[in-house]
Order: sequence, then C-alpha cells, then structure tokens
Amino acid sequence: MSVVHQVYGYFMPTVNLMGAGAVQEAGKQAKILGGKVALLVTDAFLDKSGMSKQIADIIEAEGVKVAIYPGAEPNPTDKNVHDGVAVFEKEACNMIVSLGGGSSHDCAKGIGLVTGNGGNIRDFEGVDQSKNPMVPMIAINTTAGTASEMTRFCIITDSSRHIKMAIVDWHTTPNVSINDPLLMMGMPASLTAATGMDALTHAVEAYVSTAATPVTDSAALMAMKLISKYLRRAVANGNDFEARDQMAYAQFMAGMAFNNASLGYVHGMAHQLGGFYNLPHGVCNAILLPHVSRFNLIGNVERFVDIAEALGENVQGLSAREAAEKALTAITTLSKDVNIPSGLTELNVKEKDLKLMAENAMKDACSATNPRLATLEDVIQIYKNAF
Repeated sequence: MSVVHQVYGYFMPTVNLMGAGAVQEAGKQAKILGGKVALLVTDAFLDKSGMSKQIADIIEAEGVKVAIYPGAEPNPTDKNVHDGVAVFEKEACNMIVSLGGGSSHDCAKGIGLVTGNGGNIRDFEGVDQSKNPMVPMIAINTTAGTASEMTRFCIITDSSRHIKMAIVDWHTTPNVSINDPLLMMGMPASLTAATGMDALTHAVEAYVSTAATPVTDSAALMAMKLISKYLRRAVANGNDFEARDQMAYAQFMAGMAFNNASLGYVHGMAHQLGGFYNLPHGVCNAILLPHVSRFNLIGNVERFVDIAEALGENVQGLSAREAAEKALTAITTLSKDVNIPSGLTELNVKEKDLKLMAENAMKDACSATNPRLATLEDVIQIYKNAF
C-alpha cells in the first residue's frame, strides 16, 4: 500500500491561563519572559474605561515598565500597525502585551512581525512569510469569540486595497494567552452575540475543513456544544458568570480547532466585507455561515449530521441528508435568537462590489481548506443568497 505524505501541524501558545483572576498573573508572566518595557496594545474604549491602566499596574508591580498604545481600531489597519511600531521603538520596548478582542491581538501581532522582521506589514500576507520570530507576547482576552489570543492568525486591513489581509504565520502565536471571564462581564449583548457567533463559525469551519484531524475535531465539537448551551444565556444576562466562563472555554477550543485545521469560505468572504465596508467580523460570519454551510453540505453530509447533534438537534429516525439540514436550522435559529441581522441588505452591502469581493475571497488563505471547491460564480451567488 502506498501512502501519500500528509503532515498536520499543531500550534498553541506555550502557556494558557484561564479562570477568574487569571489576569493577575500577567505581571509574573511578563517578568518570566524577560520583559523590561512592554508595549500594551489595546483599543480606545478599553483605554478610556481604565482597564488598560489596571493591566499596566499589574505588570508594573513586577518591575516591568509599560507603554500604552490604544490605537487598535475595530478592524485594525496597516496604519494602526505601523503607528504602533513607532511607539514600540520610541519607548525601547522589548515585549508586547495585547488587551482586548481580536482587533487588539491582531494589531499587536502585526507590530510584532514588523519589529521582528522589518519591512511593511503587507510583506507578510499569506502563510509563513516571516523569517524571524516576534518579541515575546502576552495576549489578554476580553471577548469570547476570535481566539486571536492563542492563534497564529493575524487579520489586518490594507487601507490602500480595501481588503483584509490574512496573515497565517506560526511566528505570530503569542507566548502566553490569558482568558479571565471577569474581564468579559461588561461586554454588551451585541458584542457578546457577534463574538459568540464568530466562535461558532470557527468551530463549524474547522470541523468540515479538509485539514481536520481527530485532535481538532474533538475541540470543535465541544466548542459547538458549549456555544449552543451558553451563548443565549451570555447575551440575555451579561452578568451570568457561568455563561461567561463557559463561553471563554468554548471560544478557546474553537480557536484550538481552526488554528490547526484552518477555516473556509465563510472567513474568506467575511474578510472582504470587513475590508470593503469596515463591518464587524462576527456579524459577517454569522450571516454567511448558514449560506456557505448549505453550499458545503454535499461535500461531507455526515459531518453536518455531527454538527446538528452538537448543536442540540434530535436527528433520530432521519436520513443523513435530513439530519444534516438540521445543522443549518440550528445555526439560523441561534443567530436569530441572539439578534444577528438577517442578511447583508441590513449592512448596506452593494451588489456592484460582489464580483471583486468574490475574486478576493477565492485568493484568501482561509479559503484553501473549504470542503467544496467553488467557482467565482458560486461565491457571488452565496453572497447574493445572504442578502
């Protein structure tokens, strides 16, 4: 029997801290990593709220100085990255700490890539384009969705081309991730919903990915089960600690899954919506997920049966195709329950932009592991179906 070589990687931060009070360990971890001056990358809201100072105080208590850069926009741009590089160099930093959701983490990773390798952030678009590692990085998460605090994915908007660059590079994996649910208690319902549906998209796309393995499957399925059980509760009552805690685990496991199995057309297409219109990534994913899943269904019906069961659907007595359809119903129902917009029309997406967005989506690194190959016309039609 001949065997074709197929090597699967498994990427994770070296240290991952979870649970109430985990953020109190940030200073100790910064000191262990040899930090002298840390660049704290965050967004304007978390800076104005005082959370960035709270974290800076924890780190500085261990003898590591902190310079705060609050320039991460909701969809971080190449300009955000290079402005951060300037602060990093001016303050003579030797490590990075990111605070926030995916935007802060991705901006921080971009800063780390440029400070470690030189050049422009655009040089690193694609897979493993860097030659040198970043400086040490700690990622402190405040949302339950993107899992950027523990992945090798970095999404940065190229402001000249109006596209989101997918940078997939093992050098961008943070050294330490921190998920403290106490930091997530104040998230508004809309952000909770969007980030939660982002996590569900990660789990679903990773599970049907052509690069899925038993290791990623186990994480993806458990993530789906937890999201199905706890996302509604977290949206309904942001002070529900159990729901926040379990959603932190859910998004982390979804990250474990897609960090190693990668994603598919949902993300490839959502990145274009974000780049063109500066739309919230989680909302774009949530709207596209059932439509891309319907397109993908014939590529692996049995996997969608598993997804239906993980999302709590009763599939006993149904044919495989009928059971698989239940997965699409469950996704749509959850999205509706947490008040995600019903379609792209509500986001003011223009049909005239679909062809260019579809062309760019097919080039996106995330699309390479989609379980069903699409033509340009297929991708345009999926966008139209999502209107």
